[in-house]
Amino acid sequence: MTIAAILKHKGFDVASVRPDMPVSGVARLLAGRRIGAVVVQDGSEHLLGILSERDIVSAIAAHGADALDMTAGQLMTRAVQTATPRTTVEQAMGIMTAGRFRHLPVVEHGALIGIVSIGDIVKARMSQQDHEVDSLKAYVAGVA
Repeated sequence: MTIAAILKHKGFDVASVRPDMPVSGVARLLAGRRIGAVVVQDGSEHLLGILSERDIVSAIAAHGADALDMTAGQLMTRAVQTATPRTTVEQAMGIMTAGRFRHLPVVEHGALIGIVSIGDIVKARMSQQDHEVDSLKAYVAGVA
């Protein structure tokens, strides 16, 4: 299974913010949409970084309440790892596990087309395993 299959069912909507957005606004957006990360894009919609709940919590631990007045651009992760629609679920799991992050932007031809979370990946992997189990059961039942 590929990331394209996940996006086909999940959709291509990506929450994004500008780099000058205050972290307090990003936190409201994350809470309001019940998501764990946003991508940071400039006016031309170039991917500049990603900002997660974890980044915000780390900033609050380091800077206290002043972190809420900082901007998305100041806190975002700039070295963003991405996937393509052809990335497999297994490859995405490996990327996310190695990098210890939970959100993976999906880029095609230099343009951001979606984002997948570890929850999306786990759900897809479980579905894949269920299908394999059902296939094996049908095979065994047909052979016996």
